[in-house]
This record gives sequence, structure tokens and C-alpha cells, in this order.
Amino acid sequence: MDHQIAVEALTEDQARDELAELAEVLGGANLAYHAEDAPRISDAEYDALKARNAAIEARFPKLKRVDSPSEQVGAAPSDGFAKVSHAVRMLSLGNAFDDEDITEFDTRVRKYLGLGAEASLAYTAEPKIDGLSLSLRYEAGVLVQAATRGDGSVGENVTANARTIDDIPEKIDGAPEVLEVRGEVYMSHADFEDLNARQAERGGKIFANPRNAAAGSMRQLDASITKDRPLKFFAYAWGELSAPLNTTQNGAIDRLAAMGFATNSLTALCDGPDDMLAHYREIEQRRATLGYDIDGVVYKVDDLGLQGRLGFRSTTPRWAIAHKFPAELAWTRLEAIDIQVGRTGALSPVARLTPVTVGGVVVSNATLHNEDYIKGLDSKGAEIRGGKEIFEGDWVQVYRAGDVIPKVADVDLTKRPDDAVPYEYPTICPECGSAAIREEGDAVRRCTGGLICPAQAVEKLKHFVSRAAFDIEGLGAKQVEQFYLDKWIAEPADIFTLRDRFGSGLQQLKNREGWGEKSAGNLFDAIDDKRSIPFGRLLFALGIRHVGEAASNMIARVYGNWAEFTAAMDGAATFEGAEWDRLLGIDGVGEVMARSLVTAFAQEQERAGIDRLAAHLNVQDAEQPDTEGSPVAGKTVVFTGTLEKMTRAEAKARAEALGAKVSGSVSAKTDLLVAGPGAGSKAKKAADLGIDTIDEDGWLSLIGDA
Repeated sequence: MDHQIAVEALTEDQARDELAELAEVLGGANLAYHAEDAPRISDAEYDALKARNAAIEARFPKLKRVDSPSEQVGAAPSDGFAKVSHAVRMLSLGNAFDDEDITEFDTRVRKYLGLGAEASLAYTAEPKIDGLSLSLRYEAGVLVQAATRGDGSVGENVTANARTIDDIPEKIDGAPEVLEVRGEVYMSHADFEDLNARQAERGGKIFANPRNAAAGSMRQLDASITKDRPLKFFAYAWGELSAPLNTTQNGAIDRLAAMGFATNSLTALCDGPDDMLAHYREIEQRRATLGYDIDGVVYKVDDLGLQGRLGFRSTTPRWAIAHKFPAELAWTRLEAIDIQVGRTGALSPVARLTPVTVGGVVVSNATLHNEDYIKGLDSKGAEIRGGKEIFEGDWVQVYRAGDVIPKVADVDLTKRPDDAVPYEYPTICPECGSAAIREEGDAVRRCTGGLICPAQAVEKLKHFVSRAAFDIEGLGAKQVEQFYLDKWIAEPADIFTLRDRFGSGLQQLKNREGWGEKSAGNLFDAIDDKRSIPFGRLLFALGIRHVGEAASNMIARVYGNWAEFTAAMDGAATFEGAEWDRLLGIDGVGEVMARSLVTAFAQEQERAGIDRLAAHLNVQDAEQPDTEGSPVAGKTVVFTGTLEKMTRAEAKARAEALGAKVSGSVSAKTDLLVAGPGAGSKAKKAADLGIDTIDEDGWLSLIGDA
């Protein structure tokens, strides 16, 4: 169905088709939520679809269906329970989603009652508990029946289950002869976590949120299961009465409390919309600390005589409305900021939150993206959240929509303690103790531990055995991951000690699923075959950030052998001096790649891991091209300006094939500059240093057929 078409633009045929689809979708959603305790769509999506259905019906009243969702309350009772007809229908509430809706609600009530804007009109405001509606019937002070709402007219008899809930008294004093107490069965956050932990141990169903857990527990055919579930009950209304409880809503609730029922202490009397909204804000702020789920605030006209005059629509009372919280937003406390290290070494901050239900899911963690986000800045350095920095202990607003990972949307600075201090972003990896650096232009701080960082180890090992790296037959990503989990290998060097550590290795490996004596022996032979490895492959296999396959082979050709290369990295450790200039002078090696490479070899722990690996290997010198008769063999060549008869890549490849070292910058070590049109500072520097300079034709003439 296309909800993009505005209701005002729908044709009659389109409206008829959409109403039919909405009836099916909303009917199925009702059944899933109320009868199966397994919601198919979010509350926000349900509310939006129901509002659209109502809008279409208002424009095309003749198209309203017999099974219209506007006339439905809950869902038909399950066949597993005996049916109970409610003496007084259990209706749902109309919904409000913003402040204007509440002002309009007050205006409608006053207009219906003929009260002017200045007339006194009190309302009660109470948290809207997110649980399962239940009606308890007492006769002569004794509980005789408990029923779910069902479709509003007929519910399910769950009396045996209700008797297991401590908050529901079996006998009460001071009650009318007939009293139907109505309220909500719910489960606290702590009990919800304990239940899910027990369910996981038993291999049972894991509940998405406390509401589903409460509803599923209450609707068990075996009351002993319900008894094992930690359910609670809040009373907030009534059905059939043989005598009035009081003249006001607030007074009636107080009387229920006096009889022994649990009522909500956050229920307050309000004098008009401003008071109602103020109480809404207070409850919204306290939501995460309540210990149970609420999804809004319910306002009711306090005077029961006025409630009687206002009466009911077909499915909702005129005297009450539910002010829903935004489905994707909630306020809670940020208890701590933890750092998680990803497979690429990225240090990602995670907010550990006081659990709160957002969009039907219990949220206890939220992403904080990176250190700039914590400081109130976006990726371009512009302010977000008004530039408000996030501290541990802050009261924060959490945002979640659909499957989007929850994130912190706002911070309430008024609730920040006076002694709060800014969060210090770590510069040391919490997993391995290596330096965590942030490269210029990068929003992410990364661990430089590489192969020795346990957070990166598995992915690094998978890269190490990949096709372009060591490519060990029989040792792919799946086997590496399993060996790591079994603590057989923790770093690449361990691969080459497997046979020594396990004797033949066969005894432990051949009995594993998927392995036999022959395959185990073949694996150890394949590992031994790769003890001799080309320099370029080894460098690429290390998985150093920014250093890809082509760059690894290029660097290997420049340095020739592993010993010279490692000595050069030691010489460049301070990011200055001759070896640093030499590395930067390699064509295609920029400062970002150079820093990443040098840092990897300068980190004590990572260097030790590299050296342990190299000790098991015969690192083959880089293959050098056959340069016999080459006029540029061993010379350092720089290309600048525009080449007209070949691309820069072709010129570079040809020079390297002739044994030349191609550099991206002019220095005292440069032997030849090839300058095309547009040559600038490089040509001037070459002239100042007395370096031979030729044009493209001169270059082609020089190399000729070589």
C-alpha cells in the first residue's frame, strides 16, 4: 500500500483498496500484540497506520468497513481460555502525541460540558503502564474472577494466574458488594532481566521487552508457570460497581489504595493543560529510574460526575486521553563510557545506560561514534547538540528508529552534578596497551597494536592467511578463527610452531571434526612450505593500515631485503631524518602510509610479534627486474608535469622494469628528473641541486629499446 499519497489526494477506489489493506494489517497487528504477545510492528508504526485509517474514513465515511480498525479494541480472546463477558466494556484510550493535542483535548472537554476557558477543571495525570490490561471482580470482598481485556467486550478467564500475583489481594475490606478493579499487569526491569537469564539457561523463549514478558506470563495455560514469573499489578480504574467509590477519580484511586491495591505514586492532580504538560515532562525525565516500563501519561477528568456527562465514543472515553512518549526517544542516565576496539583497531565509545525501553526494545547501550561526537562536534567540526559535551553520569536522551543502532541525541545539562568532569578519551588501547593514535583528517582513533592486539587478532590472522598474503593451503579464515578460539594460535608466529608444540600435531588435530590424519599432516606440510616467503607478501600479510598489496611489493623492491627494510624503519622512527625522507620519496607513499608503516615497527609489542614471526621464516629478497643494459638501473627517477605520450603510471612501470627507483619528490638522492609541460617547483629544486633534467622525448630516447 502506498502511504506516500496524501489522504486528500486519494481517489475513492484508492481509498477503498487502502482501507481493506489497513484492516488486514492492523487486524493482524492486534492479534499479534494482544493475543500472541509477539508484536509484528512497532507501536509508532501501529499508531501511524491507525491514524491514517481514521483520516481516510473521515474523508470517505461511506467506505468505512464492518471490520474497521477504528471499531476494534484489542483482539478476540484465545480459544485456550474460558470466555468472560465484561459487564462494563474495557475500552482503549485515544492517543495524543504532542502538546497541541492536549490543549485541543481540554478545549473539546470544555466545549462538550459548556465550560468557559476560565472555569476550574481538574484532571488526574498518571503514568501509562506498558503491560497487560486486567479486570479483577470482587464479590463481598472476595476475588472471584480475573479477565484480560480481549476485544473489550469478551476477555479470557485468567483467574488462576491472577491469584499467583502478590499485588492482587484475595480478600479486601471496605469494598462495595460488587467491585471490578482494573489495572495493568507488568514486570519490573530487574525481574525481566532475571527471567530472560533463566530462560536462556533453560533454552526457553527470550522476551524482547518487559511488556511481552508480562503478557506472555499472564496468559499461560499452566498457572504454575505464571507463579514462577515475577509479575506485579497497578490498579488505576474500575468496571462494574454496586456503589460508587468516590466522587472524584483521585479519591477513588485513594480508596483502592486503602483496600490494599498497589496504585501509582506518580499520579497527580493537575489544573489544566499547563500543569498536565509539566507533569508529563517530569515523568518523562524520571522514566528510566522507575524500574518498570511506561509509554506515556494518561489524563482523566477528575470529577466522576463530569466523566458520566462526557460519556464514551464507540471505543474510547471522551474524558480521558493517553499522551504517548515519542516511540523512538527516551531519557535515561549514561552510567559509563566504555571503549570497544574493532577489527581495524578503531576505538569506538559506547554509552552504558540505565536500561530503558525505546521503540519496543530494551536499550542499555548506545553508540557515541567517536571522540568528536562526545565533545558535541560532527565529522566536519561543526557543533551538534548545541555543542554540549557528554560526561559520564549525564542524563541523556536516547534515539532509536527501526533497526538503527541507538545513539545519544541530547544532554540535559541541568541535571549534571557540579563535580562532573569531562571524559578523557584514551590514547592507549584498552585491549593491548599499544598507543592509540588519530591520524590527521581521521575522525577515529586507532590502536597501533596490530597483530598483538586481541581485539584485532582474529581479523588480522584471517588477513595473514588470505590468498594475496601467505595463502596456506588448508588454513583459511574458518580454520584460523577456530584455532584462535581454541587458543592454538594467538599471532602469526604461532602458526609456524604448531607442529613443534603438538609433536606431530596429528594426535590433537586428526580427531577434530572435519580433520583426519591425512588432512592434518597435509596442513603441517603446507605451513612448512610457506616458511620461505617473498618480502612483498610478508609485508602485505602483516595487515598494516594503508599498506596494500601493490604498495607492499613496491616498498619491497625499493629496499630489496627484509634486514635493510627493518633497519630503515628503525631509522625513520622519529618521523624525520634520511630514512624518513627516503620512505616519503618512494612514489605512491604519502605521509599517512609512511606514518602507519613506521608506527607499526616502532610499537614495542607489535615489533616483537613481527620479529617472532620473521624468526621462523626465510624472507626472500624482492625480485629485481633484469636491468642488463639499462641506462637507468639503480638510479632514482622523478616524473613531474604532464606526460603526453604515456600515462604517469606507464612511465613509472617502465622505469621500475628497467631497475630504476621512482620517487615522488626531488632530493639530493635524485639522479634524473623527467619534466613535462607544467613542471613547477620540482623542476626548480632539481635545477638548484644540479640534477639532470630531461623532457618526455629525452626520456623515451634514453630508454630506447632497453
